Amino acid sequence: MKLEGRQNRQPYTKSKLKKIFTSWHIYLLTLLYICFNNGAAGSQPIFQQFLKDSKDPVYSVSQINSLPTTTPAIQVVTTLAYAWISDTVLNGKRWPPIIFGACVNIISYVSLAVWNIPLGWKWTCYIISGAGYGLSGLLMAWAHEICSDDNEERSLVIGSMNEMAYVFQAWLPLVVWQQVDAPEYRKGFITVTVLEKLRKGNQTHEAEETEDNLSDSAETTDIETKAIKS
Repeated sequence: MKLEGRQNRQPYTKSKLKKIFTSWHIYLLTLLYICFNNGAAGSQPIFQQFLKDSKDPVYSVSQINSLPTTTPAIQVVTTLAYAWISDTVLNGKRWPPIIFGACVNIISYVSLAVWNIPLGWKWTCYIISGAGYGLSGLLMAWAHEICSDDNEERSLVIGSMNEMAYVFQAWLPLVVWQQVDAPEYRKGFITVTVLEKLRKGNQTHEAEETEDNLSDSAETTDIETKAIKS
């Protein structure tokens, strides 16, 4: 724990719980993960349904099953790219790739919600939407880093993020991704667009808060260093 810059465990006291539940961390980070986890059509066969519904051309069963694998291929590539870029080029900043993924999803799902768009662009939207799937690792890493000064807060925040995201995922798809709406899924596309917009706004606020905290910490460290030298 110490090697990773994390605080050791401490007891849960009233003051500790008050500090945790009066901080923005547990609320905004949980909301962020809810929006991420439900702000995409990753587990829904939207691309397959589009191909199956096509009359000109007509796709074979093999094509319907294989062509949509381009979306998770984009997910794999972008997941690795996000992690590498975040750790190297961006010097540990997590929020730029997360905002980029949200923007890609917003563009894709707004276009699909309109539906009457050029066929080539429709294919592109189905495929590039995978760029918004591979952000779970960055979100969790960022939450750990934001809460690194308080082990108990970190535990509750990570637990809340996981739990609430899947609570929503248990019922939301049943409402917005109904089979009778295939392949247009207008409700689904609009819903995930709203969630992605929420995530982008929430992300921007958290990025500003994090940058401010880092600046304050840096100033404090400089003051302490000067005091020690003098």
